[in-house]
Amino acid sequence: MGSPSLSDYSLDNPSLSTAPSSKPGGNKNHHNHHSHNHNHNNHNGGNGNNRGGRSQRRPSNRDEFDGPHQFLQRPPPEYIAMQERELPHLPTNLLVQEQDSVLTQVNDRLSQCAYDFVAKYQFPIPLTQDMRPVERPQDREWTEWVYLLKRLATKRRIPARVLYNGQIKQFVTILENSLEMRHAAKHQSRPLKDDRNILQLISAGIQVAKILKDAPAMDFLDKLYVSTEQQIQERAAAAAARFR
Repeated sequence: MGSPSLSDYSLDNPSLSTAPSSKPGGNKNHHNHHSHNHNHNNHNGGNGNNRGGRSQRRPSNRDEFDGPHQFLQRPPPEYIAMQERELPHLPTNLLVQEQDSVLTQVNDRLSQCAYDFVAKYQFPIPLTQDMRPVERPQDREWTEWVYLLKRLATKRRIPARVLYNGQIKQFVTILENSLEMRHAAKHQSRPLKDDRNILQLISAGIQVAKILKDAPAMDFLDKLYVSTEQQIQERAAAAAARFR
């Protein structure tokens, strides 16, 4: 069997495609051969499946917004001006220490709720070198409990029957709605939250306890919601009385 000729090698290998020919004028023949392939690829629209052709890759900084798209009609200037006026003031009647106390209670109760749920159904908790085994709810922050529960759900380790009304599809969303809890309770430099936001965070915790079917946790958080709402109303009434 004779030695393979240069044309038998793929041009994708630069060390082979640039090899000098042993025949006189071999470089010229190689140039013509390469030009023929280049023209052939251009004739076929640069199809990457052609021999020696390059695949047409979309630049990494391009996305679906660079393709066919549309723009909505811009609203009238007076409508935009109305939207951009100063935002309405939302009442904030709780002191920062009071807000921290409420959010910490929600955070701690949710951690206990997650701990009980995982223990009850014997769901596995992955161990890593930088995390000690769980012996009590406080051994994991609420964000870590949420991450664990989300992973168990997405890996189909949690059967729908153990959740309220089998709401496995809503489970991750309900967990994510409560994620601000730990951030709000832990970061002391955060700005004050308005009253509605505080009540909303307690309500998000109630929904977590509900979907995990934890009656004591639901009862605790519901009472916390009622007492916090009452405190807000009393504080607002006292403030209104001072300005009469």
